[in-house]
Amino acid sequence: MNLNSKRRALLSATALSALGALCLMAGPASAQSAWPNRVVKIIVPYGPGGAVDVVTRKMAQKLTEQTGQSFVVENKPGATGTIGSSQVAQATPDGYTLLANDTTYSLLPHIFNKLPFDHATQLVPVSAYVFAPMGLVVNAGSKYKTLGELTAQAGRAPSTVSYGTGGPGTTPHFASEALGIASGVKFMHVPYKGAGEATAGLLSNTIDFQIASTTGLMGNVKGGKLRMLAVSGDKRLAALPDVPTFQEAGVKWRGVVNWTGLWAPKGTPADVVQRLQKEIDTAMATEDMKTFAQGMGAEPRHAGADEFARMLKESTDSWGKLVANTAFEKQ
Repeated sequence: MNLNSKRRALLSATALSALGALCLMAGPASAQSAWPNRVVKIIVPYGPGGAVDVVTRKMAQKLTEQTGQSFVVENKPGATGTIGSSQVAQATPDGYTLLANDTTYSLLPHIFNKLPFDHATQLVPVSAYVFAPMGLVVNAGSKYKTLGELTAQAGRAPSTVSYGTGGPGTTPHFASEALGIASGVKFMHVPYKGAGEATAGLLSNTIDFQIASTTGLMGNVKGGKLRMLAVSGDKRLAALPDVPTFQEAGVKWRGVVNWTGLWAPKGTPADVVQRLQKEIDTAMATEDMKTFAQGMGAEPRHAGADEFARMLKESTDSWGKLVANTAFEKQ
């Protein structure tokens, strides 16, 4: 072999070696680009123990099991959920910071003059799941045995029968106000920092009643610490068949059905959003998640991004009409 041939052979070998090295490097890089390849943070903009927190922690557990990556929940309460929501809206749109919220999200434009983020565009709806009615509960030792007894007392002594919520402008706040309007009575609102704290207030007899999603109440109801007097919707709960609907209890009010959902920052890659929807779809189809939802008095179904977006618009419009009928002043 002459000198030129040796040189060509050496160059070819070098090129092949470099190509091989690039292939070896490309393999891990490609694998690392798949979502998720590190911890995913889900921000709950309320304190622990409420419906959003309870449902989100269960979903985070399922997503962790399915993907092999940790989905962790962080509570960032304050300002009716806008502090945590704003944090997610401003986060890097890479799928590693998500927002969990409920029907209260669609109330935000009606309770704030100005939000710290664009409510309509800055957060992208991913999926809604675990559709739960709302129940009215009292302490197990309360003198109120029926909804009629509670509203009758509120009628005799306006603004003395108290209810607690996770704060002004939340779904439970306006649901309780709507009940008062439908009943022709006036209740006294006692705001807390979160639904879990409101429940603690009810357990300590600091307040008279609470309206909240059944997912956040059922544990204490089944444990005998709280008694449910009525539930929203058109049918009774299979888990509590003796509890009447609000309409059956004598109030011409259907109440509110609450849902929990996930949002991602605007600009999150479409394939990440699609993967997340697929994983939620898979989670909601498991017997584990169905049992969890049904045990909480909720419907174990989910809505994809398009349906979720439609729901949000309809809910936002509907809440606007209700808020307009209350004395609430925008913050």
